[in-house]
Amino acid sequence: MVTSPIKTQLSSISDSSLNLKRHRVMAIGEPIDLPATRLFGTDGIRGQVGELLNSALALQVGFFAGRVLQAAATHQGPVIIGQDSRNSSEMLATALADGLTAAGLEVWQLGLCPTAGVAYLTSVTEAVGGAMISASHNPPEDNGIKFFDADGMKLSEALQDEIETALRSNDRAIDKAEVSGKSYQRSELVADYVKSLRHPLEADMDLRGMKIVLDLAWGASVWVAPEVFANLGAEVICLHDRPDGDRINVNCGSTHLESLQAAVKLHDADIGFAFDGDADRVMAVDANGRIVDGDYILYFWGKTLRRMGQLPHDLIVSTVMANLGFERAWKEIGGKLVRTSVGDRYVQAEMVRMGGMLGGEQSGHILCRHYGITGDGLLTALHLANLVRESGVSLSSMLSSSFQTYPQVLKNVRVEDRDRRVNWQNCEGVMKAIAQAEAVMGDRGRILVRASGTEPLIRVMVEAADRELTDRWADRLVLAVETHLK
Repeated sequence: MVTSPIKTQLSSISDSSLNLKRHRVMAIGEPIDLPATRLFGTDGIRGQVGELLNSALALQVGFFAGRVLQAAATHQGPVIIGQDSRNSSEMLATALADGLTAAGLEVWQLGLCPTAGVAYLTSVTEAVGGAMISASHNPPEDNGIKFFDADGMKLSEALQDEIETALRSNDRAIDKAEVSGKSYQRSELVADYVKSLRHPLEADMDLRGMKIVLDLAWGASVWVAPEVFANLGAEVICLHDRPDGDRINVNCGSTHLESLQAAVKLHDADIGFAFDGDADRVMAVDANGRIVDGDYILYFWGKTLRRMGQLPHDLIVSTVMANLGFERAWKEIGGKLVRTSVGDRYVQAEMVRMGGMLGGEQSGHILCRHYGITGDGLLTALHLANLVRESGVSLSSMLSSSFQTYPQVLKNVRVEDRDRRVNWQNCEGVMKAIAQAEAVMGDRGRILVRASGTEPLIRVMVEAADRELTDRWADRLVLAVETHLK
């Protein structure tokens, strides 16, 4: 591991100054109900609290994750836990910490913190792993647990499989687990993450004169984002700017941009940013309220890095959701676009495999390996603001001169039955409808039907140059899913 000032600082802190706590673990070996299908999805474990997620599950996940993280690490160290503002996050964080301490590990609890903060602090300290309690953009009744390895990268599927296999093994040896680890409250470390956001930009970045609206979604970025933008000189107007577990993501944030669009126009702002509940994604709007999604952000940032000679092979890695308009515009200027499955972990893995430095998703998960190791909505927003500032023109002008997206319709069908949802491709009626749509559309468009890895939804996406064609086949495919899977 690379030595850092944070490591040096932490090594000198005594136990007495760390607010030491011990957790008494009860019934860690009790059987728990697990779904027949895979527990880990595209972004960790996620589901409705009280059904899939409860303290008993978090306790055992913590214990077995602790053993897996210890075995994978090349050194000894703590596990860092952060959480969003959901009402259930404190309960799940405590139970997870109990399991980790029962596995003999030390735990540092950050409290309210963006997901990227956990990843960063895990990577620059002696931690053997990190965990974030959050359901990202999901509604308040959901929650989740996602893990990071010692380098701050999303935990590999292989290690997730080890944890899940152990969970399902009914290993009664854990009844004999002794509580030997310690848990500490370490909220002061979030300040080090904030410094890491500003550091690479402070020498050249000056946002004075810019008016910026931030929609903080009642979530994990409420304390951090306003401070960062204000310290760089911007006039900041905040929406949904305190922790609220009852309202996190409700009609706000990166999946509900209406209030941000209205506020940007009302305040005559230059730009607006909306984060999701754990701030690992961001969506922007220009002064006219037009949406600037992840495709546009990748295009703008990609052109800048390319001009600076910092985009190897002129490559951007995105997902199957990337708009055809973006892909063709990027290729027209000599760029290369590679698509992966939906999920920032797949984007990240492909970037590493191909030596790519920029990638992300249309939904606003953006990864730039020059500046960070995981999707970070705050980092992305700062860089987009900086690009606008340095361009000398408005975001509206940049948007108007970029590319035209193809009409793309995305519809969600709620399918509560987990087995039906995960195995939807075995449904003859749905597959027949997809085949018919693909035959009619030919090369004039494309279709993507998939089960969400984070919510109980089947997602239907239809994209074509002809809006009427897009709408018609999206409706037909939604009807097929509702008829055969609900």
